[in-house]
Amino acid sequence: MASDCSIAATLSVISDRWTMLILRDVFRGVHRFSEMQSDLGIAKNLLSDRLSKLVDNGVLEKVPYQERPVRYEYRLTAKGADLSASLIALMGWGDRWYADGGPPTVLVHEACGTPLLQRVACPECLTEVAPGQIRSRSGSPVASTKESEA
Repeated sequence: MASDCSIAATLSVISDRWTMLILRDVFRGVHRFSEMQSDLGIAKNLLSDRLSKLVDNGVLEKVPYQERPVRYEYRLTAKGADLSASLIALMGWGDRWYADGGPPTVLVHEACGTPLLQRVACPECLTEVAPGQIRSRSGSPVASTKESEA
């Protein structure tokens, strides 16, 4: 099933609350086990399990920061960094539907301080695309070749 649906494949890696909050922490600059455990209030065994899963799936990598004893911090891989837009979209949805009185956190452009927008746009005509204007088609190379030959 996961191979037929990218959403299912993604959820098999990041589908639970703790994993999403761990990723949020790493994006915010929290990289060490003890800092994550303290910030999230998560049990050590749960944190260890979720971090191992993220490392095993190539979302995070363990990087040593101390040699004696060896201690690691967790850093985003390119695969993990690509989750940024998804987390921003979830945050925006939560801000809209659950944040009475305004969002608890506002994401801004570091260079100028302007609040960021989350939007979907067509790369060809640069038009913003509403959910009702989105359609799907097969992404397989065979289907794309047949469509272009028709």
